[in-house]
Amino acid sequence: MGRVVVLGSLNVDLVTSVEAHPRPGETVLGSGMDRYAGGKGANQALAAARSGAEVHMVGRVGDDEGGRLYRERLERHGVGTDSLRTDAEESTGHALIVVGEDGENTIVVIPGANGRVGIADLAALDDLTADDVLLMQLEVPLPVVAAAAQRAHEKGARVIINTAPYAALPPDVIALADPLVANEHEAAAMADSGGAPSSLLITFGAHGASWDGIEHAAHTVPAHRVRDTTGAGDAFCGALAAALAQGADRAAAMDSALAAGAAAVQHHGAQPEPHLG
Repeated sequence: MGRVVVLGSLNVDLVTSVEAHPRPGETVLGSGMDRYAGGKGANQALAAARSGAEVHMVGRVGDDEGGRLYRERLERHGVGTDSLRTDAEESTGHALIVVGEDGENTIVVIPGANGRVGIADLAALDDLTADDVLLMQLEVPLPVVAAAAQRAHEKGARVIINTAPYAALPPDVIALADPLVANEHEAAAMADSGGAPSSLLITFGAHGASWDGIEHAAHTVPAHRVRDTTGAGDAFCGALAAALAQGADRAAAMDSALAAGAAAVQHHGAQPEPHLG
């Protein structure tokens, strides 16, 4: 049974609500301030751990309260943090989220320490084996993602790349992904850029997913139980990586991933018990 190593971001999400979003130059009053655990890397690592895998997080947090709370949170949920570095020069990544009464969001992401993840952090990949899975997203510098994919491939590990938020990757990096996971909009953008993955998994939200053309139906969730779709894709990716690391075939891995995605929409926030601190 292999491990899941997640290379990615960790964010503290600060969320407030407004009656209407401000126009340029306007000040409005926000209602409340909630602090949530976010960042696609950490979201996916926790999802993989909830699915029963041995998980290790590779990334950076700042030398601040948010970073300390996040490290404690990961450890409490069984995610290894030996390769999670504390950066003395940058704060932990943050996302500033303003939610209007109409449900529309505006989001400002401050990468912070996530933007300083570098090649030196990839020493954690040196002991990867053919049983292991490296799971990545695109919220850390793309050259690091590319180098990590190559290093993991050389070790014989399976490489899963989630192209979110979308950015064009070099063709040789795309070719290493098994699979490359994209939603339908990201898949279209990749096709327009000429990207041609050797293994492509496309997610369609409530309409399921397709892996190399084989369709898999979504797990049905009654409308009255849907609370928040935030993080459903991250839950999907984490559970998929966990299942593959534990030896599941494609069909079983997809079923596990779809079940996790369906469960994720039934709670608020990208993670269960989303409040940080």
